[in-house]
Amino acid sequence: MAPSRTAPDWKRWLGRWDEQQESFNPDRERRFGTMLDLLEAGLGRRFTVLDLGSGPGSLSQRILHRFPAARAVAVDYDPVVRRIGEGALGTLGGRLTWVDAKLGQPGWSRSLPRPRFDAAVSTTALHWLTPADLARLYGDLGRILRPGGMFLNGDYLPSGRREPHLDRLERSVVKIRFPRKRAGAEWGAWARWWDDARRVPALRAEFREHDRRSASHPKRTDLTLDYHVRRLRAAGFRTVAVVWQDLANRVLYARR
Repeated sequence: MAPSRTAPDWKRWLGRWDEQQESFNPDRERRFGTMLDLLEAGLGRRFTVLDLGSGPGSLSQRILHRFPAARAVAVDYDPVVRRIGEGALGTLGGRLTWVDAKLGQPGWSRSLPRPRFDAAVSTTALHWLTPADLARLYGDLGRILRPGGMFLNGDYLPSGRREPHLDRLERSVVKIRFPRKRAGAEWGAWARWWDDARRVPALRAEFREHDRRSASHPKRTDLTLDYHVRRLRAAGFRTVAVVWQDLANRVLYARR
């Protein structure tokens, strides 16, 4: 993609983000829909939600489209995806706030515009956190969410060492479902998106900061389902359970 002198079509960049994310998870929209149904069933249609590791705001956009009386705070540490989200969505009539913060780091929640939320959500993001940062994040959520508030995490949550055969079985099923899919093709789509975005002149400053921050970015951890459950219970969540799943692609629900 050649550099352009015109203003970027940020909505198109957001659309391309969604496309490459769907290459990792073909059930992405179904998982989103389940999370929105849970928000409505548990909170009604008027609430304030914290979107953790929001990227360019794909989930916040869907929440605020479905619930016109809701508000969202989108938190992400990557300036590139945040800039694209801000350009594509703006504030959605003052209902969407963007926050630059590194999840799980001491004091990250001080950047939030309010002390309490009705809900927190995350999709395909928290697997990048270290065990210590995830434990700290969940501890903070135990204080940030109001009593009765809910947390929803849609992500790849493996069974882990306790049930290693289940992880092997899941990988085998994926190969059966997608026999023509080349191994790692989704990472190629991911790399092309980032390579093309890097050529956008309007993102030069954001990429300089992105590169500086990426130097300390942790490797993907894929902490087990059991670890998430234990840490959420330790943070004071009364109910913690998987409420939707397709193999290791799960939605984990927790209630204060």
